[in-house]
Amino acid sequence: MKLASARNRNDSPAAESGEVDTANPEQRRVMLLQGLMGPFFRELGKRLIARGHTVFKINFNGGDRLYWRLPNGIDYGGPLADWPQTFTRLLDKHRITDVMLFGDCRAHHAAAIEICRTRNLQVWVLEEGYIRPDWVTMELGGVNGHSSLPRHPQWYRDAAATLPPLPKHKRVHSSFRRRATQGLLYNAADVLTRWHYKGWVNHRPWHPLIEGVGWARKLRNQRMRKEQAAQIIGGLGAGKVQYFLFPLQLESDAQIRLHSPFDGVVDALELVINSFAAHAPVTARLVVKEHPLDNGLRDWERDVRDLALRAEVASRIDYLAWGDIEAITERALGMVTINSTSGTLGLARGVPVIVLGNAIYDIPGLTFQNGLDRFWTEALPPDPETFAAFHRVLVDRCLIPGGFFSNEAMSKVVEHAVARFEGKMTLAD
Repeated sequence: MKLASARNRNDSPAAESGEVDTANPEQRRVMLLQGLMGPFFRELGKRLIARGHTVFKINFNGGDRLYWRLPNGIDYGGPLADWPQTFTRLLDKHRITDVMLFGDCRAHHAAAIEICRTRNLQVWVLEEGYIRPDWVTMELGGVNGHSSLPRHPQWYRDAAATLPPLPKHKRVHSSFRRRATQGLLYNAADVLTRWHYKGWVNHRPWHPLIEGVGWARKLRNQRMRKEQAAQIIGGLGAGKVQYFLFPLQLESDAQIRLHSPFDGVVDALELVINSFAAHAPVTARLVVKEHPLDNGLRDWERDVRDLALRAEVASRIDYLAWGDIEAITERALGMVTINSTSGTLGLARGVPVIVLGNAIYDIPGLTFQNGLDRFWTEALPPDPETFAAFHRVLVDRCLIPGGFFSNEAMSKVVEHAVARFEGKMTLAD
C-alpha cells in the first residue's frame, strides 16, 4: 500500500486494522524512527514485540532497512517536505501510542517530535549517555539542549535526597572495530539504495563515500598517530606537567550547530587558543584531544598548529590524535568543552570544567560560571555533593546502563530500555 511515498513491507492484518489486543490492556503501539547505525533498534524491537507490544519501524534509507529485517518495516522515500503529513497519517493508521528515535535534532525527527507534542504522544529520545562510559540516555520529549531537566543545583540535591543510593555500576565492553564495521555496512547499504530512497537527505554533511575516504586515510596512518600520541602522553606524565584539556567534538554534531554559539569547531578552537594565550599561566599547557570518531576529512592538527602559531603559543599546545580520555582527564588542571558529555567525565573525577555552549550539566556548583578568560586561573573543582545528586537524579530520570558495541552492552541496554518504557526500571544493572 502506498501512502505519500511510504510503503509498509510487512503489514499483518492486525497491524493494518489498527486494533489493540484487548486481552493485553498494557499493550502499546510503538513507532521507531531512525536509530544508531547498527542493530540496536532491531534488538529493541524484538524485545518490545516479545513483551506483547506492536512495533513499526520507518526506514529512511537502505542502512535503516538493512538493520531492521523485522515485520512492520515501512520504507519512506519521499521528500522531507512531505514527511510531516505522511508521519501524521501513519500515526493515525497504526494508532501509535509511543514514538522512539535516536537523536532529536535530525530533520525528520524534529518534525515528528513537534507533531507528537501537539497530540500529547510520548516521544522517547535516545542518545549516547550524559554520563559516560557505559550509560545511555533515554529521555521523554528531548535531550541535551531540549531536555526538560532544570539547571538549579538545589533542585537536584532535593530530588536526590528522596532516592535510594545507587548500586555499584558495572562496566561493559565496547569494541571500536565493531562500531566502525557497523557504520561501514550501514553507509554501504545507504549508498547502494539511494535510487529507492530518492527523498533521503542525510543529517551528516558529507556523502558516505567521501567519509569512507577520510576513514581510509585515518586508518592508514593509525600506527603513526598512536605512536605520536604515546610520546605526548608520556611527556605529560613525566615531570608532573600542568595542562588543561580541550576535547574536540564532531563537526557534524548537532550540539555544535544547534546548541552552541559557534558556526563550527574551528571557531571554538580559535576562541579557546586565544584565551589560553592571553590568560593562562605561562607554565601551563593546552592539550587538544581529537574526537575518536572524527572521520579524518579535516586536518584538525594543522588547524590547531596554525591557530597556536598565530597566538604565539605553539610551544605550549599539544594535539592528541589518540589516547584514553579518562586517564588524560584525571591529571588535567581543568577541562574546556563546548557541550560534550566528556564534561561529565571531568566532573566525576573532580576536575574543573567550563562549558562554552548549552549543556545539561552546566549548573552552578558543577561548572565554572565566570567566563573562559578567568577559568585558567580561578577555576575550582565541582562540588562533589551536587555532582552526586545530579548523577543520581539522571539515573532515575533518563539514564539506562549498557552500550551498543558488544553483545553484553547491547543486551543490557535493550533490557533496561524496555524496563524504563514499561515503567519497571530497577536499580540493579
